[in-house]
Amino acid sequence: MTAATASQRRVIGEFFRGLRVQANVIGALIMREIHTRYGRKGLGFFWIIGEPMILALLVMSIRGTHAARGHSGMDPLVFIVLGYTMYMLFRSLWNRADGALESNMTLLYHRMVTIFDILFARGILDAFGAVGAFLVIVTVLIIMGIADFPARPMEFVIGILLLFWWSFSLSMIICAASYENPVVQKFVHPISYILLPLSGAFFAAEWFPYSVHQYLEWWPMLIIFEEIRYGWFEGASDKFCFIGYTSLVCMILTFIGLQSIRAVRNRIHL
Repeated sequence: MTAATASQRRVIGEFFRGLRVQANVIGALIMREIHTRYGRKGLGFFWIIGEPMILALLVMSIRGTHAARGHSGMDPLVFIVLGYTMYMLFRSLWNRADGALESNMTLLYHRMVTIFDILFARGILDAFGAVGAFLVIVTVLIIMGIADFPARPMEFVIGILLLFWWSFSLSMIICAASYENPVVQKFVHPISYILLPLSGAFFAAEWFPYSVHQYLEWWPMLIIFEEIRYGWFEGASDKFCFIGYTSLVCMILTFIGLQSIRAVRNRIHL
């Protein structure tokens, strides 16, 4: 019994040591990506949030006065900013996935660095920028008395985590599919524009006729945006917040993504 307990402790200790090493690797990759993407001078780190924030403000100024008008409990400005910044999170992970290997190939010389680490570090950085841009804008709107604090903070956080999971799992598949495949690379960016009106970022499922609901509830991305809005707006509905179904889809996509990047790694000769 004592020997078995000691063995279990050793295995657990090795697991946490490995986890700590990978966390350090991902942290170093994030810092490298910041310096590579934004440089060490000028706006630098501010541009991580500044770039998506400026884009969100432009969209808000153009569409904010017309969106979601007449739907109680969801302020038009916050509705647009929330939808667009969260879609930017998805679009950043989606669009950057096809060039992740080409721009970071030399990092794979290091034994501890994997394709997963590279994609995850880039994903964390893009998610930080999109969520940070929303929080800065909505904080200003709250101070001005235009917006309210989130009605259900935990649901809001769950929605963002689901969105990141969904986006990251797809980014692994795209990274693997687009490696040395120029045909796939050409379609990655156009698809992100096609998905914008279909994502649920700028509409709520309850706005559609009841006959359409049975089809909408199968689209995971719409469910995720419904969960995010339900977490923020008091008047939002949770009718389409199927967290279990969405998590199952994300698990399947994650498995496919992990197997895909593993197959690609075996084809890379450094």
